[in-house]
Amino acid sequence: MAEFMYTRLDGRNFTRDDIKNYIKEYNIKFIKLQFVDINGLVKNISIPSEHIDKILDNEIMLDGSSIKGFRSIETSDMFFHPDINSFQIFPWRNKDGVNSARFICDIYNADGTPFEGCPRCNLKRVMKAAQDLGFSMNIGPEAEFFLFSKDKDGNVTTETQDSAGYYDVGPEDLGEDVRSDIVLTLQEMGFDIEASHHEVADGQHEVDFRYADVLTAADNVATFRIAVKAIAAQHNLHATFMPKPIYGINGSGMHCNVSLFKDGKNAFYDEKAEYQLSDEAKYAIGGMLKHVKSITAVTNPLVNSYKRLVPGYEAPVYLAWSLANRSALLRVPAKRGVSTRVELRSPDPACNPYLAFAAILEACLDGIRNKIDPPAPVESNIYKLTSKERKKQRIDALPGSLAEALEQMDKSLVAQAALGEHIFKEFMTSKKKEWDSFRTYVSQWELDKYLERY
Repeated sequence: MAEFMYTRLDGRNFTRDDIKNYIKEYNIKFIKLQFVDINGLVKNISIPSEHIDKILDNEIMLDGSSIKGFRSIETSDMFFHPDINSFQIFPWRNKDGVNSARFICDIYNADGTPFEGCPRCNLKRVMKAAQDLGFSMNIGPEAEFFLFSKDKDGNVTTETQDSAGYYDVGPEDLGEDVRSDIVLTLQEMGFDIEASHHEVADGQHEVDFRYADVLTAADNVATFRIAVKAIAAQHNLHATFMPKPIYGINGSGMHCNVSLFKDGKNAFYDEKAEYQLSDEAKYAIGGMLKHVKSITAVTNPLVNSYKRLVPGYEAPVYLAWSLANRSALLRVPAKRGVSTRVELRSPDPACNPYLAFAAILEACLDGIRNKIDPPAPVESNIYKLTSKERKKQRIDALPGSLAEALEQMDKSLVAQAALGEHIFKEFMTSKKKEWDSFRTYVSQWELDKYLERY
């Protein structure tokens, strides 16, 4: 896998001396080397800051056989390669004036090459493919989450702390203080926060931050999730990005606002074209609509994800695109010019952002390479159409379960191209085991339904 250089939108460009000065100035005693596994779970190793030269010289080792989906025990020696511009102090780790900081890392093989199973390295590979076509991708994710109370013993419950609704205010919205602390913490970490508000369901919230290049956006999602959980814990609450934790109410999504840029200009915008959308925009829409079923296991990776992707709870399950209609899977918001973008509404916040964004980018690129025209936009409320009406308009639906999604993914060349051979194989193996465990598990619902009756 070739090394790939990219330009961050935030323009950060730290030097070794900068890092050492920060360590001294802010009394940083521990450096956490952060990465994600194939499931998108954040992992780290903590190194005393006295070893900063070893860290920056890529000398810190990792046992890859201990990380799910990485290496076998025979070839387990791997190395952390920190992204120096990802250096960040954790505001919630300040204790008696002692601070901890982190680097987001790529994982490298012992021979000095990027590890093909590292989700971040894999995303860089797909970015390089886009760059070869002259494109870069920006993504603005909108991750929703729930705040749940803990019992007297500190155990997590599914009891929400409020029963507020969409855009509600206090005193009904009891999450205002938590959200404020989350926003202030993220701003301290350099996030450009655009908005925060209560969502539709009880105890459900959303904090929106500015779009970024696709790699920085993935880094931001990983950081956002750990920051939200850390601040919630300070309020004796549990934050979860589980897509559907409570039956009968809306689940949590992570709408992704996608745009491609070329030569510094938004490649989706064409002032003179229909809807002011360029051919590249339409082909990207065509690519996403064609391949979204085959990448749904990546953007919606849990058994629980498909409890959210059902009609009736504002979840976008129907394969169509629109200019304003929020019942369609893909929506083009009204802003044009540099803000022209396509909103993919199906991903959920439990996904591995590096893999999900790689899959979305690859689907867009395939649409552009093969000039895949999308169908006409659908502006009627698809939720109210009958199955016969949807069939007449050729409006398909997303997979209804993780098993169906994996079946679609297993035969998809685009999914394989997006993940690479190693991650594709490990992801499929892991998720098939997850589905089999769920399939054979006897649930409380079954006991309640059948035990006495039969």
